[in-house]
Amino acid sequence: MNVSTTDQHKKDVRGPCNFVLITVSTSRFRKYGSVATPEAAEDVSGQVMHDIVARNGHNVLQYMLISDDPESIKNAVISAIDMGADIIVSSGGTGLTSQDVTIESIAPMFDKEMPGFGELFRYKSIDEVGTAVILTRAEAGIIKNRAIFCLPGSPNAVRLALESIIVPEAGHIVKHIQE
Repeated sequence: MNVSTTDQHKKDVRGPCNFVLITVSTSRFRKYGSVATPEAAEDVSGQVMHDIVARNGHNVLQYMLISDDPESIKNAVISAIDMGADIIVSSGGTGLTSQDVTIESIAPMFDKEMPGFGELFRYKSIDEVGTAVILTRAEAGIIKNRAIFCLPGSPNAVRLALESIIVPEAGHIVKHIQE
């Protein structure tokens, strides 16, 4: 049997992984405050994140709803690291308005960047959004041996990123960042 180098490279991947899910939305935070579940905030994207992660056998350590505030965003990431997250996924706050500060808050914290994530996400998004893909900001990196993915806030963006990129590579990513 001929084993591909990709299969060989992914041998002994880690799983299940521990995820912390963060929704960044000032308007939703003002309406619902700090809640423990996406249902409590009527957060469709948060629920999509939770369902995909759990359905694929990974652990959701915590869901957080926070406002588009640099300190809140940084504190949420630090809290996720402290609670033992392997992978942190944020949704929202990646747009082009002056209030969208997720990437500006998290990217300076990266020990290493994963530019391939944003490139692949935009490539996969083009069929859904066409040339509007140029407005799409999605980034990923490593902070203290934890992977963090910053996603747009739409349910379709969350679904695409988690189902076709993050979840299939989760164990592989965690294996490498913990070596």
